[in-house]
Amino acid sequence: MVELKVGDLAPDFKGVDQDENPISFADYKGKKLVVFFYPKASTPGCTAESCDFRDNYSDWQAKGYSIIGVSADSVKRQKNFATKNELPYPLIADEKKEVIEAFGAWGPKKLYGREYEGIYRYTFVIDEEGKIAHILHKIKTKEATQQLYKELSL
Repeated sequence: MVELKVGDLAPDFKGVDQDENPISFADYKGKKLVVFFYPKASTPGCTAESCDFRDNYSDWQAKGYSIIGVSADSVKRQKNFATKNELPYPLIADEKKEVIEAFGAWGPKKLYGREYEGIYRYTFVIDEEGKIAHILHKIKTKEATQQLYKELSL
């Protein structure tokens, strides 16, 4: 399993978004980027987190950041999720888990004593040089933006 650290170069990812447009790390070269991983579109926690980024999207943009959400959902599920919640940023449909695994956001989880493999709710902040500036592992879904602003001193 990959374990990225602050200061590491971000993985050079490629995927497709909810509109089947190709999306890659190269598209964000020289820009600040927030990449957040969520377990499943349209679930309560994932909706809260995604909508928090939506509600603060213009503020993120004003601070010079782009945002990308990533889950293992299909393009169709991502499209429905983005449309229903009016999400203004791309959602990568990573069914093969290539981006998820490249960021180390996949592995063993426990729920009610049951172990299974799943997506970790991680958020990565990447600077203009393509380096990881911050990693957030414990996300408060309804306060993701404020939590990141505090951690980043924004």
